[in-house]
Amino acid sequence: MKLKDWIILLVIAAVIAAFVFIPGFKTGYENLNASHGMWMSFVKFALLSTFGESLALRIKTGQYNRKGFGLIPRAIVWGFLGFTIKMAFMIFASGTPILLTYLGLENAQTALATGFSWSALLVAFSISTAMNLTYAPVMMTTHKVTDTHIIQNGGTVSGLFSPIDVRKIFRELDWDTQWNFVFKKTLPLFWIPAHTITFLLPPDYQVLFAAALGVALGVILSFATQKKETPA
Repeated sequence: MKLKDWIILLVIAAVIAAFVFIPGFKTGYENLNASHGMWMSFVKFALLSTFGESLALRIKTGQYNRKGFGLIPRAIVWGFLGFTIKMAFMIFASGTPILLTYLGLENAQTALATGFSWSALLVAFSISTAMNLTYAPVMMTTHKVTDTHIIQNGGTVSGLFSPIDVRKIFRELDWDTQWNFVFKKTLPLFWIPAHTITFLLPPDYQVLFAAALGVALGVILSFATQKKETPA
């Protein structure tokens, strides 16, 4: 491990320790989340999900950043995706229990507020499934398009805000990997179970946990790419 790796590990450990051992830190986070929830979602995804991509690059190349990678543009994109993820959480967490009540699960709208139970697990799983089978593929494809656009424009901030040739990028996307790995494997095997846990958490920590999951997925995608690139 290099010095940069140890510094990053120390920063992560310090943040976790602050949540555990400094009451004011946790209270401050919860107050910010309550008064500026959307912007906090922007910040959390901009930092954590971008770190996941940077970590994936570290695994593949030994570097956290390099010319053309576009660390700042990626953070901007993840921040705006964070807005949509926060909206999706609110919409599906509210709407899915209503649907479950309509279908006959009488306590669906209160299950998550009364602590862990089999009903709460069913509701959380249903919310996660509904969100990941409808919203997630659109978000993931949007991210893939913007990611490709950033690389094609040299990883610059000005390049990010240049017109996106969506039709051209769509034609050139690796749909085999997007469908057979990202959609068919990560959605049912990673995202639906992971977000089931997410919706069992207190609301203030759901988006934070979801953003942290982006770090784990970055590692998964990195190993998948390495495996694909390894000669038979």
